[in-house]
Amino acid sequence: MKNTFPEIHKNFGFGCMRLPMIGEGADAVVDNNEFSRMIDTFIAAGFNYFDTAHGYLGGKSELALRDCLTSRYPRDAYILTNKLSSGFFEKNEDIRPFFASQLEACGVDYFDFYLMHAQDKEKFAKYKACRAYETAFALRDEGKVRHVGISFHDSAETLDEILSTYPEIEIVQLQFNYADYEDAAVQSRLCYETCVKHGKPVIVMEPVKGGTLVNNLPAEAKAILDALGGGSYASYAIRFAASFDGICMVLSGMGNMDMMNDNISYMKDFHPLSAEEHSAVDRVAAILRAQKAIPCTACGYCTEECPQEIPIPRIFACLNAKSKFYYRVHTTNTAKASDCLSCGRCESVCPQHLPIRELLEKAAAELEG
Repeated sequence: MKNTFPEIHKNFGFGCMRLPMIGEGADAVVDNNEFSRMIDTFIAAGFNYFDTAHGYLGGKSELALRDCLTSRYPRDAYILTNKLSSGFFEKNEDIRPFFASQLEACGVDYFDFYLMHAQDKEKFAKYKACRAYETAFALRDEGKVRHVGISFHDSAETLDEILSTYPEIEIVQLQFNYADYEDAAVQSRLCYETCVKHGKPVIVMEPVKGGTLVNNLPAEAKAILDALGGGSYASYAIRFAASFDGICMVLSGMGNMDMMNDNISYMKDFHPLSAEEHSAVDRVAAILRAQKAIPCTACGYCTEECPQEIPIPRIFACLNAKSKFYYRVHTTNTAKASDCLSCGRCESVCPQHLPIRELLEKAAAELEG
């Protein structure tokens, strides 16, 4: 598949779910000075694609883009993607007012891409019942949206159903990385192949699996990548995703300038993985599969829903690492795993469909004793 979106300058985008922050928890604010510097560096390197959603950082992502991007650059200097998230509408009549609030928050008159957010079988049923897709296509016809697509977290079978039901969908955003490529739950390969079958270009999210493929690699996996002689751990993960035909965009959630500069260094003049590099990441993926770690991507949706404000992704990282020390570090001034009320709100929004309540019980038993 060729890139059918000539307005996209390169195959690398700025995911705005993880931004440079000042402070911790609910009181944290986006570091607009650092974010502005990162945007300037990104655009100066020839990139122009930005991705957000209303729920990212509790609404702070959209506002930061207005303050640091859309108010500082002409409209044709950037591509802006936003999403219709299921938690912000209950009936069709809710969608247009919500969409208008997103335009206002971002400081724009239209979105280049508008995605039906985090589609799975259950959410798809709601979107169909509320005629959300039809409304998005109408917004496109009115010039308020340039392209309509979906972001997706479910089986290839469900994806095939969605793309067959709504062939007007123009693009699909998938979780796609070398750890999830053959994963039976995420089904990265099968979902990618479904997109190819339907002729839909793919946007990649979570190419480093929420930082797991950078920060949580076991020593034997690091040794394999180190032996390649030069690239960062992130470089192999991001280049893996970008090496496939039909991948028109790989997103990276960059939280500081060091991440930005590293990503730009190998995506500005992109080269696919060599056969040697591909073999290495395959071996690393096998090591990760053998570990059977909790496949949390640290997206933060669960923490935003948690009435106890439990730092669930950090706790899962500690459980994966079997580290009581870091568990104490991360829960000294916050709620612990044992504070879970078992309300289930976290599980209702988890894109990975994790049994969070059960895992928190396990964390409390193993890390608080």
